[in-house]
Amino acid sequence: MPPLRSFASTDRFLAQLGTAEMRPGYVLLGDETFLYERARKGVLEKLVPNDLRDFCLHDLELGSETSIFEALDLAQTPSLMAPFQVIFVRGLKTLYGRGAKKDEFAALERYFRSPNPQALILFVADHLTLPTDLRRMEREDKERYDRIRETLGEWCGTVELQKVEEGDAARWVIGTADDRGVKCDPEAARELVDSLAVDMMLISSELEKLLLYVSAPVRENQLETSGITVGRVTLGDVETMVLAAKQRSLYELTDALSQRDRPRALSLLHGLLHASDGGEDSAIGHLYMLARTYRQMLIIHEKNVRDSRAIWQVLWQGFRMPPFAADVLIQQARRYKTRREISRALRLIARADLELRSGPVDKTLVLERLVLALASEPHVNTYGESPQFALEM
Repeated sequence: MPPLRSFASTDRFLAQLGTAEMRPGYVLLGDETFLYERARKGVLEKLVPNDLRDFCLHDLELGSETSIFEALDLAQTPSLMAPFQVIFVRGLKTLYGRGAKKDEFAALERYFRSPNPQALILFVADHLTLPTDLRRMEREDKERYDRIRETLGEWCGTVELQKVEEGDAARWVIGTADDRGVKCDPEAARELVDSLAVDMMLISSELEKLLLYVSAPVRENQLETSGITVGRVTLGDVETMVLAAKQRSLYELTDALSQRDRPRALSLLHGLLHASDGGEDSAIGHLYMLARTYRQMLIIHEKNVRDSRAIWQVLWQGFRMPPFAADVLIQQARRYKTRREISRALRLIARADLELRSGPVDKTLVLERLVLALASEPHVNTYGESPQFALEM
């Protein structure tokens, strides 16, 4: 696959791993989950042996329980069980919160002046969004970006996880399919990217399903190449396997929720879980999509959008719904009388997300309770309201 501009920063980072050019620390800047997962996978493949993963891989979250001093102490202390340590440090936002944090930055400077050569620290700055064109960065994100580069950027390498351009996303689809021995028509790749609003995690997931679909033993669109039968992804395959699936699942569920149709909403939830490859283990993904959809509805409601032609002016690239769903989502958003009702839905989803991440015995029960709460009138409050995490999902 030829180099893609949107992947350039990540590819440079991966090329430095395990070489003399590798820095003792890096900052992964941006909330593009697909590129983050690509970078993390590369780190694990090159630096973290499978049999030593429990001893040399550390995932830390800065906050009340873990400080930057503990993270640096872990990096400075050689491991008795593994020759090299990789430390992912999330929650970088807390390091740039209120207060001067002079002691924290002084400790960082001391460590990076004499770093442990057998350790790599990766700071995850996913609290800011980097657009495809950095010149169009939001003001708040630009200030955060500049401050990180002026501080951690003095000692660490920076990896910019920008939103992937539409053209690069389509080329990635074609190249990935080709690597798997499948031909993907350019118009099919463009439709897949456009229908999923350049959400690379969704594109990757849906492409995997398409590749499995066209690689089935009996397919009318298979080609013979040098005696080897290969599959072919066409525009019709994308329309059949992706758009219809999205219409039947997520937007049907939010439609039932917006109409307070509890029996139908529960039935659709169970259908989603049964159709998911991971069953109830895909619960976090379903919550992510619900939160995303309700955030879109919140903006549509606040901006009083009544026409699908205006929706693209209020929703930015990377945060748009598939074109076929624009009118559907506008109709659903208008069923909520006030902004408070949609905000309540986001709080309920955030609360369910916390409950799922705490390891409940039955994840399906958590989702069922959430759906019942979302499909109830506002005065019925199953979870109770908590302002925390309401709009940060």
